[in-house]
Amino acid sequence: MSEQFEFGGEIVWRPTTNHIEKANLTQFMRQNDIVDFNELMRRSTKDVAWYTDALFKYLNIEFYEPYTQVVDLSKGIQWPQWCIGGKMNIAHNCLDKYIGTPTASKTAYIWEGEEGQTRSITYAELHRLTNQAANALRSLGLGKGDAIGIYMPMTPEIIASVLAIAKIGAIIVPLFSGYGVSAVVTRLNETGAKALFCADGFYRRGKLVLTKPVADEAAKQVPSLKHMIVLNRADQDVDMTEGRDHWWHEIMPQQAGEARTEVTRAEATLMVIYTSGTTGKPKGAVHTHGGFPIKATQDVAFGMDFHSDEIIYWITDMGWMLGPWMVFGPLLMGGTGFLYDGALDYPGPDRLWAMIECHQINKLGLSPTLIRALMAHGEEPVRKHDLSSLRMVGSTGEPWNHKPWMWLFEVVGKGEMPIINYTGGTELAGGILMGNPLLPIKPTSFPGPCPGVAADVLDEEGKSVVNQVGELVIKTPWIGMTRGFWKDPERYLQTYWSRWPDTWVHGDWAAVDSDGQWYVLGRSDDTIKVAGKRLGPAEVESILVDHPEVVEAAAIGVPHEIKGSEIVAFCVSRPETKATDDLRGELRQMVARAMGKPLAPREILFVSALPMTRNAKVMRRVIRSVYLGQDPGDTSSLVNPEAVEEIKKAR
Repeated sequence: MSEQFEFGGEIVWRPTTNHIEKANLTQFMRQNDIVDFNELMRRSTKDVAWYTDALFKYLNIEFYEPYTQVVDLSKGIQWPQWCIGGKMNIAHNCLDKYIGTPTASKTAYIWEGEEGQTRSITYAELHRLTNQAANALRSLGLGKGDAIGIYMPMTPEIIASVLAIAKIGAIIVPLFSGYGVSAVVTRLNETGAKALFCADGFYRRGKLVLTKPVADEAAKQVPSLKHMIVLNRADQDVDMTEGRDHWWHEIMPQQAGEARTEVTRAEATLMVIYTSGTTGKPKGAVHTHGGFPIKATQDVAFGMDFHSDEIIYWITDMGWMLGPWMVFGPLLMGGTGFLYDGALDYPGPDRLWAMIECHQINKLGLSPTLIRALMAHGEEPVRKHDLSSLRMVGSTGEPWNHKPWMWLFEVVGKGEMPIINYTGGTELAGGILMGNPLLPIKPTSFPGPCPGVAADVLDEEGKSVVNQVGELVIKTPWIGMTRGFWKDPERYLQTYWSRWPDTWVHGDWAAVDSDGQWYVLGRSDDTIKVAGKRLGPAEVESILVDHPEVVEAAAIGVPHEIKGSEIVAFCVSRPETKATDDLRGELRQMVARAMGKPLAPREILFVSALPMTRNAKVMRRVIRSVYLGQDPGDTSSLVNPEAVEEIKKAR
């Protein structure tokens, strides 16, 4: 990694007394006689059992039978056993326990569709809908331990589907709503799914996207699949297979509004959620009732400082880790979630800001990729809306570049609102690093690790380093960690635990500066080595997107006989910009001035879009493989597979 990496500079945001006094973290620390955040990090990572127990109590997680031991590490740090003897069901904690309390009449979710319609659903209404869905599943012969897929757009029904599967003790298999046939087949076959929730279709930028035909084609290749419950989202006439397919609006109303909640072990499998597969088959991360929801809610409560009187919207799909995060986090905190089913730049580039104003959203989560796209439209779409309800913005998905971060901070946040940078993954049930309302922030930085996560940065010899780029690792277990990959324990150990003893190696380059601010610079397997010098793609990309005509960039390393590798850059320009040789020359010079002439790109190619996963990660390995004429591997996680074809043509 290049020694020329520049850290984020000066602190631009500091918490006020009001931020500190109102923070959930402050409340938690006072309840546990903790003086400051540094002491919390020491205690939570050195005594994992104490911290996890305190977290369960703080979140008011109810058990049918209490655990007798918080964690058992007798099988090693890689395979901790949590909540020994404890029995619970996360659906009870999300809904059942609120019935008969004032929370029952509160709004659980607000929904808006691309076409402009809106709905809201209270906790009591969501409880009834979830019970009806649970009864419908049981009427079809489904129950404890059965895998059930979810292939739906983000509507209130998808929340009820997730909770109904949990309620009957079955296993949730979330799928991206835009997946093609092969991606659906792979995930349903691997888990042996017996049923699938889907929809007739949905709208994107005013165009109808039919999903039922995709589900039908997939079902032909999934022998275990016996039932399909279809939501009429787009009011389309689709084929329905008699005996297998059931319209949501026909099967649900005939079900009772009360349903028994299955008593499960705290460590019973709740969900198998698949990570992006760019090489080899996708990895199914196994999560439990007492695992994923607890870690996710910790991050909602402590990082985003979400309170029960607030509305939170994290832009996501159920197929990304943040989809289930948006189910469990808001509900376990007794607050309100916001769901949107549509494109965020339709019918105009101010759609996101208009929804914040209309629905008085308080906490917003987005990706740097989205901001880079929206800032191309200038400040006017933001300025024309009243965003005074917004108190905090979270961000994840890709490393930040300085210019878009500052645009979000100054234009959207008016220089007063914290940007809570967040990084982790599906396998973690949330974050390794995350800002919070107690710590100061530098541009693009993470002020610290999440409580309970013993993060570190190690050099090639496994030594902890400061002011130096190294591998991001975790040294102790945490409640949300995956219980392994579905039916593939060896791959799990090889992926995360094989480099250094008892150390989770996450696969990201990171750094900690002398002020204790953290930075993530991209995937360590995306590293480019030019003439013996390692650099991360984000270093080159940040320089390129500083040019006023460049919206997005991706840098890859390609073989060179003498240097080992040299850089090729792909850029997305503003719509009105022409890709001229003069522009390419300007961009090469910018990189040469900042990084040195040997690191100037050999070639700069312009494309209309970069291949991205549905959680907004630029797939540099796919770009590199396609550019070199190699097999790109599994591209089912891409939101825009057509971008791959464009790269082929641009070579």
